[in-house]
Amino acid sequence: MEFPKFLLGDNTDYPDSIFVVHTEFPRFIINLENDEVEWLEDFDQHDQKELEHEAENLIQQATDFYDREISRYDE
Repeated sequence: MEFPKFLLGDNTDYPDSIFVVHTEFPRFIINLENDEVEWLEDFDQHDQKELEHEAENLIQQATDFYDREISRYDE
């Protein structure tokens, strides 16, 4: 089964948090309320350098995904 690239996450223990899960490499969960990112991968030094540029783009994509999903609920 193929999963969507991004998923919305909800948890009643964190009522003010808005979680977006990125399911492809590099996998991460971002809390859009405070922009805290939890990486679900282990990175070596080479990966970290490569990831620095990509991370900003992926986080923007996660934010755009959330905005798109919320706008669809409003329709």
